[in-house]
This record gives sequence, structure tokens and C-alpha cells, in this order.
Amino acid sequence: MIHSMQWAIIKKDLKVISSDKLILSSLFIVPAFLAGILPAIMLLAFTSSSDAMHDMQALINILPGAAQADNISVFMVSYLINFMMPSFFLMIPLLVSMVFAASSFVGEKEKRTLETLLYCPLPLVKIFQAKILASFFLGMAAAVVSFIVMFLVVGIISTITLGTTILPGLSWLVIMLMLTPAIAIIAITLVVRSSAKAQSVEEAQNRSVILIIPLIAILIAQFSGVISLNIWILLGAGVVFAVIAFVLLSGALSKFTYEKLLK
Repeated sequence: MIHSMQWAIIKKDLKVISSDKLILSSLFIVPAFLAGILPAIMLLAFTSSSDAMHDMQALINILPGAAQADNISVFMVSYLINFMMPSFFLMIPLLVSMVFAASSFVGEKEKRTLETLLYCPLPLVKIFQAKILASFFLGMAAAVVSFIVMFLVVGIISTITLGTTILPGLSWLVIMLMLTPAIAIIAITLVVRSSAKAQSVEEAQNRSVILIIPLIAILIAQFSGVISLNIWILLGAGVVFAVIAFVLLSGALSKFTYEKLLK
């Protein structure tokens, strides 16, 4: 159960982020591009050009179920949205959480409010939990809103160009309920730990950029046909990431000390 003073810290952090126009704009631009603009561009390019279908023929040939599909264009758009877009989509909670979490403790250092925060009548573990929860709530809120925007865009464009509405498959249930929360917690835990050691927000953000590399590697592997995500792979990844998130969070809570923060 969240303590009332933890809620106070969470509300304070969310208020700070909402008053920072630079951070707020970056938090808006990334989800808007990945959830709205990018899917629109990909769908319009794919459905309006026969060359796009030809260029993806090698990928189509190795996809299970493609040969039995009544409409290969509908099949490919559905595959694109349900099994290729998740790699782009997962960058939203990752990047949003990273940007916010990176300014967590190091932001308190820069504003010289860290000592005041540590004087509050809460154990350091509870303060750490509140910082993580604030970033987690923001990352998940961005993910949910982005999910709604993405499928409104996809639904409208697929209805206009293909005459049928492409709906999210079961894979998105795994993505939203398992992968998104787990990845957000992993990113937040690592970044908050890093921000506690860093001396500036930029330094903390630079340390956390490496977290994007695995998603980029998955994207490259998918577009090259090396791997093809399906619901079972996503479910397995969700379990693995959930375990990693639990281990990292437990370890971070046990190793966080006043001395490390005040260095």
C-alpha cells in the first residue's frame, strides 16, 4: 500500500514535470511520432504502393499463414501492426520513463532539494519506491494513450485504404499487460540508480541510452526476416522481462543508501 507521504512525492514529481516545457514537449513528441505519425506513414506507403509489397515479398514468403490468406494486403497490414509495430511501440514507455526517471534524484541535486527530501519522515526505500512509481505511472499513462491513438489511426487508415478495419490482436494484450510494465520498471530502476550517481540530468540520460539498443536490434532482425515475433515469443519475453524487473528492483532497493545519494 502506498503511504500518503509517498503520494505527496509522486504528486510533486508529476507537478514538476508538467511545469517543465522542455521535458513536457519531448514527452509529447516521441509518443506522437511513434504512435500516430509513424504508423500512418507506414500504412499509407504500404497500401498505396505495389512496390512496397514487392519489396517485402521475401518476408511474406517465410510468414506462417501468408500463403492461405484471402487478402495478402490485409494479412500484411495486420502482421505489420500486430507483430512489427510492438518494437516501435515499446520505445514509448521506455523513453518516457527514461526522460522522467533521469531527472529524478539528479534533478533534486541540481535544485538543491535532495537534502530536504531525505529529511522527510520516510525510510529511503519508501522514497525510492515513490520516485519509481511516479515515473512508472507517467510511462504507463503515455503507453495507454499512445495505444488508443495508434489504433484509432490504424483503424481509420485501414478502413479507408483496404475497406476493412484492422483491430489489435491478442499479442497486444501481452504487450500492454506484461511487456510494457516490465520494460518500464527495468528502465526506471536502472535510470534512477544511474541518476543517483550522476551530477546532471544530461549525464543520467546519456547513461540510459544503451537501454534502447535491444529494441533496435529486434527491429533490425524483424525487418531482415531473421526473427518473426508471435504471441508465444512475446509471452515468453514478458515472463523473462518480468523476472528481470523484479530482480533489478529488489536489488536496487537493498543497495540504495544515503551515502551514495549525497556523493
